[in-house]
Amino acid sequence: MNPSMSPASLSPSVTRALKDVRILDLTHMLSGPYGSMILADLGAETIKVEPLGGEGTRKLLASDPNNSLDGMGAYYLTLNRNKKSVVIDLKSEQGLKLFYQLVEKSDIVISNFGAGVPERLKIDFASLSEINPRIITCTVSGFGSDGPGSKRPAFDQVAQAMGGGMSITGPDQAHPVRAGIPIGDLGGGMFGVMGVLAALYERERSGVGQHVDISMLDCQISMLNYMATMHFLSGENPYPIGNSHFVHVPYNTFSCSDGFIVIAVITDNFWQNLKQVLNCPEFDDAKYDTQPGRWQDRDMINNTLNQLLSTEPCAHWLALFEAQRIPCAPVNNFSQALSDSQVLHRNMVIDLKHPNGGSTKGPGNPIKLSRSADEVFSAAPLLGQDTDQVLQELLNFSSQEIAQMRSQGTIG
Repeated sequence: MNPSMSPASLSPSVTRALKDVRILDLTHMLSGPYGSMILADLGAETIKVEPLGGEGTRKLLASDPNNSLDGMGAYYLTLNRNKKSVVIDLKSEQGLKLFYQLVEKSDIVISNFGAGVPERLKIDFASLSEINPRIITCTVSGFGSDGPGSKRPAFDQVAQAMGGGMSITGPDQAHPVRAGIPIGDLGGGMFGVMGVLAALYERERSGVGQHVDISMLDCQISMLNYMATMHFLSGENPYPIGNSHFVHVPYNTFSCSDGFIVIAVITDNFWQNLKQVLNCPEFDDAKYDTQPGRWQDRDMINNTLNQLLSTEPCAHWLALFEAQRIPCAPVNNFSQALSDSQVLHRNMVIDLKHPNGGSTKGPGNPIKLSRSADEVFSAAPLLGQDTDQVLQELLNFSSQEIAQMRSQGTIG
């Protein structure tokens, strides 16, 4: 671990779980930057190494007046908080040499280049481990580093489609639907964090680093979980059933007079509580007291519930159901979800700052630790704003040496 050069924005009293870990972040777009963002949120000193023109997401939405802040788009503003920006031309001989010097003083190198690109750039694990045997590298790619499909290009929806999840999402088999949030990309980033932390823990025993190879497709297959086992047992392909459940009834989205709510009756006791609230004669048949009877008449139950619930607003029904501890929830839009009292209590809406002084709001860090609990969120950096500081403080370059490298186009 490297205790030097903790982020300048943190006071010495702040305790953060990964404060002695240094990451070189070569990621771009979403999957890789999301993973390195989580690690940065947990306190790792994260040095974003960008090409001379800047990482690609700097330009996404940057000129959109509704989705940018002072020329920085929502993507970059969110995904690169708590990071530093250093600009190095890795395609130049001197730039690669400079990067290797940073590797000597770092713990982790994260990228999400396509298969074969790290080897071509000479920043793969085999190359970097010769420089620093303790280095841990992590790549998040569409299909992993090996196999017959490893070199195929992939983005979020490609991973969702190939991973099987789209085939069970949507109203019916004729209309496959991707998940509303980019779980293909985000899943890769999340599993990347798990892999990196596992490699860090193992290094404490072995003293040497290793490579973490994350495939977005692998992640999607993993998240099929018990449904994949059901497929192997039955030999059947599941199909989309909208918001209903293949076992529980009622378990669905229902219309109220001003929106939608979800009810999840997964035990017979919940059904009895629901009957008490609704006082509906159609539900009094004894065969509905157990799941098989409810499943047999699921269409009637769902249609009747929709008719009943549509007579009152969501808040009316939610109060009654919650009083009887019936699992339920409103179907929140973003403004409702991001103003929920529980969400705010958990510090899941934070200030996203711009280095020029402005700020907006964004999602917080979902990992809450009992002792290393301090949460600090510094602004996503301007392009290359930390180049001089990092090279001076970490590699002991003089101002004159830095100026010469800049004039040669090695750094920005």
